Amino acid sequence: MRSDTPTATTAPAPTTTTTLVHTPATGAAEWWRTAVIYQVYPRSFADASGDGIGDLAGITSRLPHLARLGVDAVWLSPFYRSPQHDAGYDVADYRDVDPLFGTLDDFDTMLAAAHRYRIRVIVDLVPNHTSNEHAWFRAALTAAPGSPERARYVFRDGRGPDGAAPPNNWTSVFGGTAWTRVTEPDGTPGQWYLHLFDTTQPDLDWTNPEVRAEFESVLRFWLDRGVDGFRVDVAHGMVKEPGLPDWAGSSSMIEGAHEGTTGSEDGSTGAGNQGPMWDQDGVHDIYRSWHAVLAEYDGDRALVAEAWVEPLSRLARYVRPDEMQQAFNFSFLTALWSAPVLREVVTASLEANDAVGAPTTWVLSNHDVVRHTSRLGLEVPGSKPNGIGAGDPQPDEALGLRRARAATLMMLALPGSAYLYQGEELGLPEHTSLDDDERQDPTWWRSEHTERGRDGCRVPLPWAADEPAFGFSPTGAAWLTQPESYRRYALDAQRGTAGSTYEVYRSALRLRREFRLGSGSLAWVDGLPAGAHCTVLAFVNRELLVITNFGPDALRLPADLTLVHASDDLPVADDDAVLVPPDTTVWARLTA
Repeated sequence: MRSDTPTATTAPAPTTTTTLVHTPATGAAEWWRTAVIYQVYPRSFADASGDGIGDLAGITSRLPHLARLGVDAVWLSPFYRSPQHDAGYDVADYRDVDPLFGTLDDFDTMLAAAHRYRIRVIVDLVPNHTSNEHAWFRAALTAAPGSPERARYVFRDGRGPDGAAPPNNWTSVFGGTAWTRVTEPDGTPGQWYLHLFDTTQPDLDWTNPEVRAEFESVLRFWLDRGVDGFRVDVAHGMVKEPGLPDWAGSSSMIEGAHEGTTGSEDGSTGAGNQGPMWDQDGVHDIYRSWHAVLAEYDGDRALVAEAWVEPLSRLARYVRPDEMQQAFNFSFLTALWSAPVLREVVTASLEANDAVGAPTTWVLSNHDVVRHTSRLGLEVPGSKPNGIGAGDPQPDEALGLRRARAATLMMLALPGSAYLYQGEELGLPEHTSLDDDERQDPTWWRSEHTERGRDGCRVPLPWAADEPAFGFSPTGAAWLTQPESYRRYALDAQRGTAGSTYEVYRSALRLRREFRLGSGSLAWVDGLPAGAHCTVLAFVNRELLVITNFGPDALRLPADLTLVHASDDLPVADDDAVLVPPDTTVWARLTA
């Protein structure tokens, strides 16, 4: 289309000076180095039974969608037996499926179907804590202080003459104290147990050899069934500093949740957890032993760390050659929508991981954060509130979607692996008007109703605009109410529609494979037209030039560039020059 945009700057020619950061991989490589992996949050993906909660049979029924989208693997959030106090991250039995989601036979059926589609399957592992209904913890409650049953967990005597004060001042990630006092079998007040999360999630003691042996057995149980790897929950929290010293800081996800993030030369954006309960050196011994377990199986099985660790040089220790294969890049996820900030984060990420021979694992959204479609529409784009409710400042939905598509195209052009969160291929925004009475995230009540938490990003997906529950469930039931706005985001309203978010994603994944971007290179393009705020970010990966326009003015693409893909429609000026509007990413060939 024609445009009368008054201000447009010419983008650089392919001969512009570049700064090489990362060289392309050569030869065959393990699948996880370049894979695009799709996170399935089972209770919100697809409900086959009609009870309003997604299940394994529902996942199986929607595998054709993932195959058409073009992902390489799926990661399933927990589906194990659980009382569901924290949406399954409170595991009662690591070797069985919760009846909410089906049976082990249903899992095997789903796994076999995924493999037929050539989609690998990664399952969640939750090793920092169990449910308080796990057989081990029930035994610990009936056993005496100092018993082998209690030694599996972090039990301590309280402080003060009667032990009435917690053993230290640590706080829970969900808010409040990290300690709960038990009542002993004789009815008297007793010891305290540590829970870095909810009271229903007691922390295991990973100095205990029995704990280590049990989880190696759990790994083998699922590897024997054929899974391709494990996403490890709270991978940086399993080992605590000896002595459990007091700490002046806070572990709460509430603290600093509304602060903006800026880049630094080491890639830090404020995403790292601090304190004596995080990123202790002892975790690496655990992962070396797990690496050896996975090495017993063929198929390049993989471990991915959920580790909120900074600086990035410290995070890279988790993906050394004898440890894990991937670690989520939360510094990238929490970076502001800013060209200089993202350049610093990407550069530091690639340099840190190249130093240990590991891929960088990019991510923009998951089940624990406000969807990036909405984060990027906030007044401070890219800031990280702990949930958004009806009474909170609301994101600009259209602007957030535009920026989210641009951010995704930039991410998918970076070398390494990438994760997508279910529904982002539809452009789903956060549900920012969810009734507070529906909220189920423990953060909501542990923060005394001051932080909305994560329910807004966990709302069931819309598959069909005119079906009950937008096609999520045949009965119209849904464990969280879907907003009416989801109707226009439904898959059937986007499939086959040129320019829809779904088709932008699908084309990007196809082109990413064709141009081998995952195993490619990165060289920053220097000398770009930019003002004081550096409004353009551009890099070269193999033969593609990737440009993201962060600024207020459109860019004019040189006539000798061949457009390959764009995150949004590109207007054409009166002189037939192609314009790149603000908050848009383009992929272009470097040769005419």
